[in-house]
Amino acid sequence: MPPVNRIADFAEDMTAWRRWMHQNPELQFDCHKTAAFVVEQLRGFGITEIHENIATSGVIAIIEGQGAGPTIGLRADMDALPILEATGKDYASQTEGKMHACGHDGHTTMLLGAARYLAETRNFAGRVALIFQPAEEGGGGAGVMVEEGVMERFDISSVYALHNAPGVAEGSFYTTPGPIMAAADTFHIHVTGQGGHGAYPHECKDPIIAGLGICNALQSIVSRDRKGLEDLVVSVTQFHSGTTDNVIPDTAYINGTVRTFDSGVQEMVIERMQAICDGHAAAFGVEVVFEFEKGYPPTINHAREAGFAAAVARDVAGEAMVVEDAEPEMGAEDFSYMLQARPGAYLFIGQGDSAGLHHPEYDFNDAIAPIGASFFARLVETAQPLR
Repeated sequence: MPPVNRIADFAEDMTAWRRWMHQNPELQFDCHKTAAFVVEQLRGFGITEIHENIATSGVIAIIEGQGAGPTIGLRADMDALPILEATGKDYASQTEGKMHACGHDGHTTMLLGAARYLAETRNFAGRVALIFQPAEEGGGGAGVMVEEGVMERFDISSVYALHNAPGVAEGSFYTTPGPIMAAADTFHIHVTGQGGHGAYPHECKDPIIAGLGICNALQSIVSRDRKGLEDLVVSVTQFHSGTTDNVIPDTAYINGTVRTFDSGVQEMVIERMQAICDGHAAAFGVEVVFEFEKGYPPTINHAREAGFAAAVARDVAGEAMVVEDAEPEMGAEDFSYMLQARPGAYLFIGQGDSAGLHHPEYDFNDAIAPIGASFFARLVETAQPLR
């Protein structure tokens, strides 16, 4: 089954919505202008139950179907990134240093397209909760919404989300049961020694030598401490120390990221990193302070819902355009919090050839918006059919 004809009919409107949002990017929880635009469209569709200012600037709208039934949640993220846009498009960001470099403008557009269709047809039982979320990029807006009780308040029984995928065939889908994206954690290591003249290192306690040893030892966690079938990434991404060529500094700073799918592996990493830091502190006579910040948890699809969503995607895009056993990715998503609270699934929709996510030349492919909107609409109609 191709994209829904009625949704295809207003593809030009969807492009206009998306490009307006692209011109007006907002960061983290400060998505008030975007939220106001979303509310304006929803009211124009005839949707009357609209709840604003959730998680600061989030919006949840309810569409009533025909007859009793559960409430299915559909989520789109609204926030942009602090990146200087380099697309050169005539609808490029009008705010220097901010751009929609991850396609959240497209995600919001797809959900608006589904909302327009569902509000017109109401060919389903129960209700739909349209979740327009701020602060996916680092703010954990999904977690804040869950903490504010949206699942209970709106009696949401299941929840689904889509994300575009550059470099994947236009209009195709992929997902998988179980982990699909990793937990994203951050570590900070502060090394304090005793600085001095570079010509007299014996009078110093060199934090650089200790820090380099720590960096090398951290790489042994992946190669020597994890089981071969467990997925794990430990990456040192910053090392700062010193100011000039003839001075041994007092301090060094090490920073990086850890990506895991399993909480047991995560705890093993924390223990090993602490032991490595303690050992190097003793070996080099320096002070080492280790800090580990747990970020978004892994995004774990529920098996039944992932299989169901893949079947709906096949109805929209065709058998050959859907992969339902994709390999998990080491990126992270705060939709993980919603999947901890309710059963559901997270899917990717192919964007075709384009610059990668978070790249200054990235732009969402407007051609896939009607496909994504059709997926959301068919998901509701299939999950909650009229009897």
